[in-house]
Amino acid sequence: MIYTDTLLRLPEVLQIIPVSRATWYAGIKTGRYPAQVKLGPRIVAWRRSDIVNLLASLSNESD
Repeated sequence: MIYTDTLLRLPEVLQIIPVSRATWYAGIKTGRYPAQVKLGPRIVAWRRSDIVNLLASLSNESD
């Protein structure tokens, strides 16, 4: 069975997680946000499942 996960580019991620670009990359560096998947020399994306898991963990933090 092949599992495919949708990939999101940064503008799509920032629509879901409303932080600035600088805050997003700082969060990746500290481990708060998931690392990107490198698609090419200058192209990166994030797995939708990683973003969904991040949303779940952020909502658990606020509870």
